[in-house]
Amino acid sequence: MDRFYGFDLGDAESAVTRLDKIKNLVPEVLSVNEAKSFITAYAMLKDGKLLIGEGACYNPDAIKRKDRFKSRFLVDPEASKDIKSFASGVLGELYLSGQLIQGEDCCFYIGCPAGWDRVAREEYRQIFEQTGYPPAKIISESRAALVSACQSKHLQVGYDILNKPVLVVDIGSSTTDFAYIMGGREVELKTGGEVFLGGGVMDEILLEESIKLSKDEKKIRRIFEESEPWHSYCDFAARRLKEKYFADEEYWKDNECRQTVSLPHGLIPAKLVLQMNEKIADKLLNQKVDRLDHKSFKEVFLDSLEQAKDAIDDRQPELIFLTGGVSKMPVIRQWCRQVFPDAVVISSSEPEFSVASGLAWCGKIDDELRQFKEEISRLVESSIVEKIVEKHINSLYHDAVEAMVEPILEHVALPITQRWREGGIEKLSEIDAIMEKEIDDYLHTDEARNLLMKPVSKWLKTVSYELEEFTMPICVKHNVPYSALSLNSFLSMSDIEINVEAKSLFALKEITWLIDATVSIVIGLLCGGGGLAIIAQGLPGIVAGAVVSLLILALGKEKMQEMLLNSRIPKPMRLMIPKSYLRARLDVISDQVKNSLYEKLEQEKNEEITERLVKEISMQIETCLAKMAEVVEIPLG
Repeated sequence: MDRFYGFDLGDAESAVTRLDKIKNLVPEVLSVNEAKSFITAYAMLKDGKLLIGEGACYNPDAIKRKDRFKSRFLVDPEASKDIKSFASGVLGELYLSGQLIQGEDCCFYIGCPAGWDRVAREEYRQIFEQTGYPPAKIISESRAALVSACQSKHLQVGYDILNKPVLVVDIGSSTTDFAYIMGGREVELKTGGEVFLGGGVMDEILLEESIKLSKDEKKIRRIFEESEPWHSYCDFAARRLKEKYFADEEYWKDNECRQTVSLPHGLIPAKLVLQMNEKIADKLLNQKVDRLDHKSFKEVFLDSLEQAKDAIDDRQPELIFLTGGVSKMPVIRQWCRQVFPDAVVISSSEPEFSVASGLAWCGKIDDELRQFKEEISRLVESSIVEKIVEKHINSLYHDAVEAMVEPILEHVALPITQRWREGGIEKLSEIDAIMEKEIDDYLHTDEARNLLMKPVSKWLKTVSYELEEFTMPICVKHNVPYSALSLNSFLSMSDIEINVEAKSLFALKEITWLIDATVSIVIGLLCGGGGLAIIAQGLPGIVAGAVVSLLILALGKEKMQEMLLNSRIPKPMRLMIPKSYLRARLDVISDQVKNSLYEKLEQEKNEEITERLVKEISMQIETCLAKMAEVVEIPLG
């Protein structure tokens, strides 16, 4: 994509921004009908021409006029037609002014309230698709406001917003949108997101109070009854005057804040004087109105903040980000601090354009993310991870053997030899199958997994550091913190879920080697050195010793060992071998067993087992990389 457009279609006012992928450092607010913030209204003239913005409110040739239709989208099927007509007018103005070029590689990101579900968002998107817009995507206005804040050079709060719980409050003309952001991701609030309270309520009060004070009250009311466009125009003028007053209340305490609107009525126009002062300002905030269930703007706004606070089960917000024209009012910040006394309340220098700018940023960010994820996918699909794992697999075997041999001798081999000593096992040859099963059982225990965790974690760090040689350039290219794809710094072992079972490292053939080495302990005790001396003690031992000696001379040592494996050695003879000697003998041969395993793993290890292990570990690491690529969305924004 070369350009990214943000379209904040509001219920009362709208704005369009554009971000050039190469030229623009920040989104540019485009002028539509010579206005950066234009009225969300359209009119059809007698000659078939479509007007949008302020001109649509009072053009005398209009045969149809519509405004404030977005707030009716979820409840009135006709609102879709109005949105389509208005969107068509905006698209035409952009093409006519050359700010949008036919066929250019671009996309539109269009905002909607956070409370809209997926079905509503898709229906909304289809309106723009049917109108002829370039590829369009519907984005939560709260997310757009958050991204705008992260990118704002004025705020300098990107880090805080990304790492602390944030409540985004978007105050429009008809609705107030609440969104809780935790760890850079939007969390749905139990309030449903959208509250039907907006600055339009205050505009209506101001207009009504101004009409009451006018000497032309009757004429004005008659004009409004006969001409909805003039009513809308005066409502718009009231909104502008209200924003002007609340932007600098101290100044207007000593100066007049007013505007006169001339309304056509025969030969002598009716004069409507709109004015703001402390008394009227108090009414705007505290007067109870029917459309708010006989509550005031202040009451409903504070109630909504309290509901949002109660709906947040996790950490309360440390930052409150305000957006929308009404957020310029200092009293809004005061109310937010009243409900969230520990939170920092912030807004941008032009909150009325926060959403539109954030939407354009979202387009660029998503495009950057698409390219970023494509490169990560190519890395995952390549053989790079497998080669790194295979390169270091021998060290994993080595460290696993170091960690596991002594516990296996202690918890499996020693108890089995003691059971043979006490008569629980008849023949030494039976030990083979018993040992294989019990080693297999032990290698599946939590104890064995915990013993393996340390060497696996150490090994994984080595693999991760080498892998970063490939992930770091991708992160740098797309302005992503390189730690975002670091197995070491970004995720803990429990998050990574690299599961290396002991059974995978000591598969069937390796277990056989371990069994052979362990059984040789018993053979050694019976046929060699101290073992033979113990058996030969005492009168029965002399006979046994003589028999053993004769058998060794007649058959040789290997045959003797075979005979011993299959013979039923009397229990008294077995008990002559002290437990302490078995323990001491295990300690002596532990290093021999390890060395034997190291040698066999190097020279004879099963290639199929190694290949499977490399594949399984690589797949887990690649899955982890894909997961980490998904969570870099907000750091990019």
